[in-house]
Amino acid sequence: MLDLDKILNIIAIVGVIAFAISGALTAMDRKFDVLGVVIIGFTTAVGGGSLRDIIIPERDVFWIVEPIYTYMAILGSVLAVIFHNKIQHLRTTLSLFDTIGLGLYTIIGVQIGIQYDLPGISCVILGAITGTFGGVIRDILVNEVPLVFQKEIYISISLLGGSIYYLIYWYESHGAWVEILGISIIIILRLIVVKFEISFPTLYKNEKE
Repeated sequence: MLDLDKILNIIAIVGVIAFAISGALTAMDRKFDVLGVVIIGFTTAVGGGSLRDIIIPERDVFWIVEPIYTYMAILGSVLAVIFHNKIQHLRTTLSLFDTIGLGLYTIIGVQIGIQYDLPGISCVILGAITGTFGGVIRDILVNEVPLVFQKEIYISISLLGGSIYYLIYWYESHGAWVEILGISIIIILRLIVVKFEISFPTLYKNEKE
């Protein structure tokens, strides 16, 4: 049976690939060249985790000390280029790859906080940073308003899913099913939000009204 560290490594690798695909597809939508596509895919994949690792004292930035994540980020970007026509439909209708990355990375961030014996609220915030800030960097680089600053429900799902995962982890049980449950909650909630176009009300009025 896989131990927790191996499970988390697998989750992290899948998350890197998913976010790299999301970033690469966004870059292709903006007509970036091949190098630009790979750069955007890479920064999307590692941005949130890099910020998390910089925040935590005495922790090395994950992709620098474990190059497998660099290779997987490049692989995800290349896969997006090769299979662009086949996966673009999934990406535009359900934001699938961004959603998968959000679920996977949020749980990784919370778990790393737990490993460093941080308070619960800090663990949840680290999960949200890990899950969303790669997308923030991506949106800034392609000259878009980051999704987390718009009315669409995004980071709130990460915070909620991370909180549920943290509570289950500490008060119920440890095991692969706990990670899978946390990831599934975030992905399902995000898909529901996208499918039914659920959003928070804005604090401004349209001038045309």
